Amino acid sequence: MKKLKLVLSLMVAFLAFQSAKAQSIDEMVKEWERAKAYTKEYLDAMPADKYDLKPTPEMRSFAEQMLHFTDANYAFAAAATGEKSPIGQGESEKSADKSKENTTKLVMAGYDFVINGIKKMNPAVLGENVKMFGRFEMTKGMAITKCFEHQTHHRGQTTVYIRLAGAKPPQEKLF
Repeated sequence: MKKLKLVLSLMVAFLAFQSAKAQSIDEMVKEWERAKAYTKEYLDAMPADKYDLKPTPEMRSFAEQMLHFTDANYAFAAAATGEKSPIGQGESEKSADKSKENTTKLVMAGYDFVINGIKKMNPAVLGENVKMFGRFEMTKGMAITKCFEHQTHHRGQTTVYIRLAGAKPPQEKLF
């Protein structure tokens, strides 16, 4: 009887652990969907004729900032999820068409790639190691976290661009 109770206890603990890990996938998806919607507000806030705005000549333009983190979204997500990226490294930022319409389309597609890849992930692989950019070793879960941090950083930089364009950036969306 004691062995049966022990086995049942271990099974319950294992199922609870699996459920908690599955929730983390759901939580990641929810956060990425929020980030996508928030970024869309940034893309919408910038006037179409200011997508080429650079605060200084050596800085990226507004469109290039957005497309830069989109390229990183593809790279990080491909490494973490195992999904093949549909674009080459740096391809978005190199796009000749940096119009508001095309930039928005490319950025939203990058978010969709990340979100759909995370949705397909088995929570058990989040702890597996992956090498990013040929030199940074981390878990797949950390790669997704770093990707989220990177897109947040660059989106935040574009707040200044929007203000320089004479427009009002979106309100913060932490939740």
